[in-house]
Amino acid sequence: MYQIFKTFSISLCILSLFACASSKDPDADLAKANSESEQGYYYRAQKSLKGGQMVAAVEKLEALEARFPFGRYAEQAQLELIYAHFRNQDFAQANAAADRFIRLHPHHPQIDYALYVKGLATFSLDRSVFEAILPTDLSQRDMGAARDSFRYFNKLVRQYPNSPYYADARARMLFLRNLLAQYEVNVGRFYIERSAYVAAANRGNFIVQNFQNTPSVADGLDIMIHAYQALGLNDLAKGAQQVIETNYPDYYKSSLFGFEEVETKPDNKSWLNILSFGLLG
Repeated sequence: MYQIFKTFSISLCILSLFACASSKDPDADLAKANSESEQGYYYRAQKSLKGGQMVAAVEKLEALEARFPFGRYAEQAQLELIYAHFRNQDFAQANAAADRFIRLHPHHPQIDYALYVKGLATFSLDRSVFEAILPTDLSQRDMGAARDSFRYFNKLVRQYPNSPYYADARARMLFLRNLLAQYEVNVGRFYIERSAYVAAANRGNFIVQNFQNTPSVADGLDIMIHAYQALGLNDLAKGAQQVIETNYPDYYKSSLFGFEEVETKPDNKSWLNILSFGLLG
């Protein structure tokens, strides 16, 4: 009986020790969290940022904002969350964090930074891992993200001409505009290859009208010439060709279709067939 009681007592002591050990850490962590100041949270987040530990930085910045939503570091934490998400290549979260910051602080002196990162993150949203490694023709992608990105950079440039991000935003706008123009050229070529000449002519005209001062203007004229010749609209084709000869005298060396060799006589397709892109008539 004594042996059983002794064994039971030892077991009870062991269980008590385990209970104390298991309850000690959560209580200690909770006490530490409750006693830590806003400044302490912020300094720990800064340490993670400077150390390149972006996941940890995000966790600490979010904890800081949640615990001290109206504190002296709250706005700065929201701003640095944009940076941490972007550095972590979490572009969707960077975009959302920038949106939130702009919405909550529309007159903040660093709105230009939020717009700048939003432009960068938006363009990167639909990029795959392979596109980041392998060379790809970006003009073959859907241009929705590129258009949105251009819009954010354009807003930055128009509203914040003294921003330190102004020059880089302008350079990125130029790149995006050329990219959008090349996309339109790809669409025009697509229509030409499928004998949808009316649609191709309209696309070429759209390029010439909306993307002046880009390398794609000559390609737009080339598309118009080829489409007009196929439709038998020789006067319009000749006019576009004169524009090319005047402004792009060397273009024939690298033209899209070799339009100087395209027959000027229309094919035997009916207008119904042409207007319906080959579906009717």
